[in-house]
Amino acid sequence: MNGLLIGRSAELGGLVRVLESAIEGRAGVALVGGDAGIGKTRLATELLAEARKRGFQVMVGQCAELGDALPYLPLADALRDPELAAAVAARPILGSLLGDGSAAAPSSGLTQQRLFGSLLGLLADIQPVVFVIEDLHWADRSTRDLLVFLSRMLQSEQVCVVGTYRTDDLHRRHPLRPVLAELKRLPVVTSVELRPLSPHEMSDYVASLGDTDARELGEIVSRADGNPFYAEELFAAVAEGDTLPDGLASLLMSRVEVLSEPGQRVLRAAAVAGRRVEDSLLREVSGLPVGEFEEAVREIVSRGLLLVDGYGYAFRHALLQEAVYTDLLPGERTRLHAAFAARLTSPAELAHHHLAGHDLVGALTASAEAGRIAERLGAPAEAHRHYDQVLELWERVDDAECLAGETRVAIAMRSALTAADSGDNHGAIVRLRAVPPSAEAYERLANYLWEMYQPDEAIATAESAVSMATEPAVLARSLATLARCLAWTHRHAEVEPTGLRALEAARSAGAVDAEASALVTLASAAELRGDWSRAEELFATAAARPSGHLAIDLRAQFNLTRVHYDLGRLEEAAEVADRGVALAAETGLSWSTYGTDLRFMRFLIHYVAGEWDAAEAMAARFPIRVGTIPESVLSSFALFIEVARGRPGVDERLTWLQPFWSDALVTYMSRGLAAEHALWNGDPVTALEHVEAVLDMLEPNDAATLRIAGTGLWAMTELGVTDGADDLIARARYAAAHGPDGERGEMGLEGRAWRLRAEAEWARAHGRSDPGQWREVVTAFSYGFVYEVARSRWRLSEALLAAGDRTGAQEEWTLAKESAEQLGATPFIAALAEFGRRARFTGAASSGGLTAREIEVLTLVAEGLGNREIGERLFIAQKTVSVHVSNILGKLDASTRTQAAAIARRRGLLP
Repeated sequence: MNGLLIGRSAELGGLVRVLESAIEGRAGVALVGGDAGIGKTRLATELLAEARKRGFQVMVGQCAELGDALPYLPLADALRDPELAAAVAARPILGSLLGDGSAAAPSSGLTQQRLFGSLLGLLADIQPVVFVIEDLHWADRSTRDLLVFLSRMLQSEQVCVVGTYRTDDLHRRHPLRPVLAELKRLPVVTSVELRPLSPHEMSDYVASLGDTDARELGEIVSRADGNPFYAEELFAAVAEGDTLPDGLASLLMSRVEVLSEPGQRVLRAAAVAGRRVEDSLLREVSGLPVGEFEEAVREIVSRGLLLVDGYGYAFRHALLQEAVYTDLLPGERTRLHAAFAARLTSPAELAHHHLAGHDLVGALTASAEAGRIAERLGAPAEAHRHYDQVLELWERVDDAECLAGETRVAIAMRSALTAADSGDNHGAIVRLRAVPPSAEAYERLANYLWEMYQPDEAIATAESAVSMATEPAVLARSLATLARCLAWTHRHAEVEPTGLRALEAARSAGAVDAEASALVTLASAAELRGDWSRAEELFATAAARPSGHLAIDLRAQFNLTRVHYDLGRLEEAAEVADRGVALAAETGLSWSTYGTDLRFMRFLIHYVAGEWDAAEAMAARFPIRVGTIPESVLSSFALFIEVARGRPGVDERLTWLQPFWSDALVTYMSRGLAAEHALWNGDPVTALEHVEAVLDMLEPNDAATLRIAGTGLWAMTELGVTDGADDLIARARYAAAHGPDGERGEMGLEGRAWRLRAEAEWARAHGRSDPGQWREVVTAFSYGFVYEVARSRWRLSEALLAAGDRTGAQEEWTLAKESAEQLGATPFIAALAEFGRRARFTGAASSGGLTAREIEVLTLVAEGLGNREIGERLFIAQKTVSVHVSNILGKLDASTRTQAAAIARRRGLLP
């Protein structure tokens, strides 16, 4: 059993409250229900640990699957505790339950009344006491009577009774059902139903079991369906190369084997259908008469194996369906799949059943049609899977081209395009390299190579496409792609002439998609040379009408969004981004290159505009446990808001992003923000390491250098070193002045602001803080970048104070503080508080010198979390939490955690 309790804080809190009531002299009963493996025993164990800390005597008894053969089995089990020996010995009637020969066996005159009265006396003598009865679904009748008696008779005693039971074992005639219904009406009884863990909680739980990659993690989370025990079994199975562990399969099948033969027959047919099946279809495939079928289904549903779902049924748990399916004999499985295939019309379902039933002809035909339907419905990932299935079957079926309705090359092209549309550019490249050379294949391949940062091969492939093209439209597309691939390379000077040639060819051939692609590339070239009005005009033209190629439409929408953003027109940028995000979602392209880019641009607009609640809500949908480049790109952008607000999930997100630090964009975003995170937490050495790693990946003329240089110079100032500062500013100045083919034109507003920030940070690193220079930075960011205006005012305030302008410094500090508080920028608020205290500004609250990490810990302390829970939230060791708490108490001159939280609230340190 895993040592961590995840996702059960509310349930544990409810049980602890029952304990607290018992201490105060109000006895209580708690009934904890949930499926097998959901965590009832784990929760009870945690409760017992808490009870022992509070001085409770602990009694634990276990019911067994023996029916009424052994009455009072859990009570006898609990009374065997050596700590209770003296108390039991003083009550022979209780000792007689132990059957150890120390007392006479119960006589025929032994009544429940005498036994129950004796137990009440024992509980009164050893109180406070918690009595846990596990697995009540197996309880004998006498134990059920005991539970009812205790629930009704316990009142002012310091006693807490806890019973656990499996809800999935309570069929409609189960004897515990009426008992539970009776007890739950009593005011003394607290009912706790353990729900399945959420996907996020399950991810946390599986991650706590040991190392696993994102694909394996996702598979375990999906199959476990919120059940911790299933997750543990599957985790162990992955390590051993199994699919369904024997122990787990046996547990699941033990519930199936108690069904009648018709019930098992129906359940086997349902398992072949999948997780869900319609009533009429299941009845036909089962082959049972209507009356017998309905009685079988009633039995299955009453035992909680299937749930009623609309006009059909769904398995209670996906692994149950998997276990029943795996248990089928090969011939039985084949016949049932064939029976379903004979009654279905959906190509996707037919493809599945034909393949499982070994009908390869039917599988290929249905898969090809299912792929085309999925494409039309905007489901590229599903389409790609169907097309790949067709390709795998191609050589095993006669006359495959006739059955598929297309050539193998055409299917392979579809497979590649849908792979890219679902965010798998690598898969698209692999498939395109496998098809015979053609202008069409090479044109697509060049695009994907360029998007995967392989410019040399992309250019060579695009040139091959141009040389092989014979049709005017294909030539136009190939030229447009070549122009795109030439950008930002040593051949950048060729971009404009090639783009103009592509534009002319596209308009001549009526190839609207090639025209839009060429316009976007020409607009990017105009932007780079500083002709922003021309760039905006061309981007707008490209985005004005559908091109017939969704990827190009999204590319145009993204670039129009970006140019509005760079010009400081955030509202216009938001409008275009919203249209693009909606288009990507409607067409299933949210994970394509530009579907992903549009989402991070929309997030960035929220962030820059100071709409941080909206930004954080959007970032919450960006995956943490990433497994692909598109996922890691989005995840890295979420760090903007999480670092700035001091959220505890930053370290976990960075851990999952680390394997993707070979990607330039992910590295720039995640390590650049990791550097800021380190600075807020008082670790400039680590910050500088991140900065240097980012700079190693950037080209000398990359404008991204400006922001990262400013962060690096900030770290140098914190370290009190200047060695390397001049080299860093020289690199920033070069990037600001140079493009891929010479001088760079005027940058956008944000780029200009970061250039000024880098210069001001360089001067600060050298001990020169010029108020005029920092005022320029404030003005530069005032196009709408709320956070950076506030951070620049912080530095301006420092500079003014050093120059002797105390009044001006106080004004700038106040404005910065107001913005920081409105944004909820916790680390920044702490830094401003500390600066204000040192400067003795009016209204300055002292942070007591708390670091950003200590404020994170203090925030969770104020929520009432213990050290272990804080460690789980922040992904740090419990011992480290203890050190932070000690530091907090010392810095705030507090003697208790409660007092520290109260002081922090008074000083405005808590969000």
